[in-house]
Amino acid sequence: MAIIRWMPALSPIEDSDKFFEDFGFSKMARRSFAPELDVYDTKDAVVVETPLPGIDPNDVNISIENGVLQIEGKSEKKTEVDEKNYYRKEIRSGSFYRSVTLPVPVKDDQAEASYEKGVLKITIPKAEEAKPKAIQVKVK
Repeated sequence: MAIIRWMPALSPIEDSDKFFEDFGFSKMARRSFAPELDVYDTKDAVVVETPLPGIDPNDVNISIENGVLQIEGKSEKKTEVDEKNYYRKEIRSGSFYRSVTLPVPVKDDQAEASYEKGVLKITIPKAEEAKPKAIQVKVK
């Protein structure tokens, strides 16, 4: 009887990494990632927040076109040492990209972005037709 090495259940990220390795995709092709997003609206704006810890805000490009927000950039680890004997390497470096369709029409030319404590926050004012309008009922 053969001895089979036991491996605990892999996380979805590890599963996808193993999938790509099995099909021979290079590590360079997989050096990109898609940051998580929170998209919510307020009375006057759509707000998008994404954690980008350790990433220089100057390396982030944001654009809005046809109701689609695109966030892309790069993360570099400049002190990489090849002599290290890693058991596990999860700190990412490379490029990132994320796009999301905005839920309502917006004034894309008035969007503002800020970066605080590793979180990128993009605030995009809603277009007038997207704002809720109160209608008063007239009693006769």
